[in-house]
Amino acid sequence: MKFRLEAACAGSGARAGEITTDHGTIQTPIFMPVGTAGTVKGVHMPELRDDVKAQIILGNTYHLYLRPGMEVISQAGGLHRFNGWDRPILTDSGGFQVFSLSANRKLTEEGAHFRSHIDGSRHLFTPENVVDIQRTIGSDIMMALDECTPGTADRAYARRSLDLTKRWLERGWRHYRETEPLYGHYQSYFPIVQGCTYPDMRREAAGHAASLGADGYAIGGLAVGEPAEVMYSMIEITNEILPADRPRYLMGVGTPVNILEAIDRGVDMMDCVMPTRNGRNGTLFTPEGTMNMRNAKWANDFSPLQPDGPSFVDRIYSKAYVRHLFAANELLGMQIASIHNLAFYLWLVGEARKHIVDGTFPQWKKQMVEKLGRRL
Repeated sequence: MKFRLEAACAGSGARAGEITTDHGTIQTPIFMPVGTAGTVKGVHMPELRDDVKAQIILGNTYHLYLRPGMEVISQAGGLHRFNGWDRPILTDSGGFQVFSLSANRKLTEEGAHFRSHIDGSRHLFTPENVVDIQRTIGSDIMMALDECTPGTADRAYARRSLDLTKRWLERGWRHYRETEPLYGHYQSYFPIVQGCTYPDMRREAAGHAASLGADGYAIGGLAVGEPAEVMYSMIEITNEILPADRPRYLMGVGTPVNILEAIDRGVDMMDCVMPTRNGRNGTLFTPEGTMNMRNAKWANDFSPLQPDGPSFVDRIYSKAYVRHLFAANELLGMQIASIHNLAFYLWLVGEARKHIVDGTFPQWKKQMVEKLGRRL
């Protein structure tokens, strides 16, 4: 994997670059649709590629490991062949999912012991076997196993958690370097910087991760209960340490405003379930603010969702029609909203990139943040 930094914007940490993988190039800053179980919910691969214009999507080690299982994915020849996506894929190691199963997991030096949310069966993730699982999945970018510390954790807990994550990282990095890809394409391995909301721990974790000389780095453990301003501060502190010539991936964040604030602080890659999850619940994001398509105010509005929007659904479906679909609990409404929101997120980071290259990002971002907070 190669990363080329193309532009940096004066008065901001924002930067534009290009990541090259064996499955294609990715122009940064980039938003990555989340395809947890090998699918971005309700969206066909051709729609993701041609309409949403996704350049990279996510899969999740925890979910794919449990279902359909590694035997099926191995027989298929990896996730790219299994789901029909021919562009880059990034996989989360499953650390966040294990974190969310707090009642059904136990962390030890060996790894994360957990029970399946599907059938209650017992399993163990170690720093080594999550590398092996991601080798079987065949993602272009793999994540290290970590513990995602709650944003409200006290200092003693955060200290123990970070120490464990660092030891796991060293084991995972060693195993990554001792193993080979299975399907003929190169796979990168990103360390994840933890440290909760404690600046000294964030700096320590970032320095430890950077010392490995990996292809890129992830920032984890944010948007998990801490205030937004604290999250932004942790991003700034971390990116002061991480090398400027490698991509920086902020995990699981967030709203359109979060996306722009992260880009402003030097983040290159982001993912979140919000565009599809909120879309399925009837919330549409637009450059002028958000629309709740269940509201009666749209019942007789026959104007397009977004006349100049980036997606075909923006131009051919009216607000009244989409409102009707949600009122009738029709699945098509959820699909239209998901495509619209994903296309909007990709449009947003694409516009950010243009303004970074032009040197006008700070002014443009200020205007956009004011608009994005509105409810229409």
